[in-house]
Amino acid sequence: MPLRRPLPLAVSAGVVLALTACSSGGSGASGGGDGGDGIAVLASFYPLQYVTEQVGGDLVSVDSLTPPGAEPHDLELSPAQVDAVGRADLVVYLSEFQAAVDDAVDANPPAHVVDAAQDTELHAAEHEEEEHAEDDGHDHGSLDPHFWLDPSRLPAVADDVAAQLAELDPDHADEFRANAEAFTRAMTELDEEYQAGLATCDSRTIVTTHEAFSYLAERYDLEQVGIAGVDPEGEPSPARLAEVGDVVRDEGVSTIFFETLASPKVAETLADELGVDTAVLDPLEGLTDESQDYVSVARANLETLRTALGCA
Repeated sequence: MPLRRPLPLAVSAGVVLALTACSSGGSGASGGGDGGDGIAVLASFYPLQYVTEQVGGDLVSVDSLTPPGAEPHDLELSPAQVDAVGRADLVVYLSEFQAAVDDAVDANPPAHVVDAAQDTELHAAEHEEEEHAEDDGHDHGSLDPHFWLDPSRLPAVADDVAAQLAELDPDHADEFRANAEAFTRAMTELDEEYQAGLATCDSRTIVTTHEAFSYLAERYDLEQVGIAGVDPEGEPSPARLAEVGDVVRDEGVSTIFFETLASPKVAETLADELGVDTAVLDPLEGLTDESQDYVSVARANLETLRTALGCA
């Protein structure tokens, strides 16, 4: 049974128009049009959009190639979006995560690029899926991309973004650097909240629908057990489901986590068979509620983990 809802093959006309407007209305500092909307930036998906917005502030106009509510792993780009990549003042993306974005950057190189994969050390995926619902032709690579769930890894990306923005708009270089420093302080505070909140817990094992939380688990001394591997399109084999069931029983796991952009069916079915609860643990790949942001979702995740793991 598939873990993910089918993705739309094209974004809405409104999103395409917004991206086109962004790419054609750059700031005076970057030699763009006369739209007056600041430096035109494209981010490949939400966490990188958030970092760029925090660093750029009112001096940048940031759009995401991944529409709100869409699952980013298998993003497909329209011709207008591919064109917008080349016309943007700055593109912030994560190489080897979204193949369509990699292809667009290679085919239509923007003037300035931040590749977040160059700002952090990505580690190998914990295990590959034993079977797939279908061969979709997408190559997610052998590395786990979900580094953004460890807030201590994001300041390096912010510093890189600040440096690129300073090249585009030297008059505001000090402001970009100050914003990056403020962002680092915010991520340090969030990291300290996680360290304190997860210091003493009855359990340290988190069972999730797919292995999106390895960086979080590594940072806070937790053990992640994924029903499927790092690729959300993977379908767990009966043997894998049996292995996860053994872990839940042997380690007294009380909760199986599913995600905001994923079908809960596998998690709910397995939890029902094992007599345990389910809860949402958000991988922060995209927002479904405009009133939230990276920090508010991360704090909600922390409280969910504390409840499920019995943390003091």
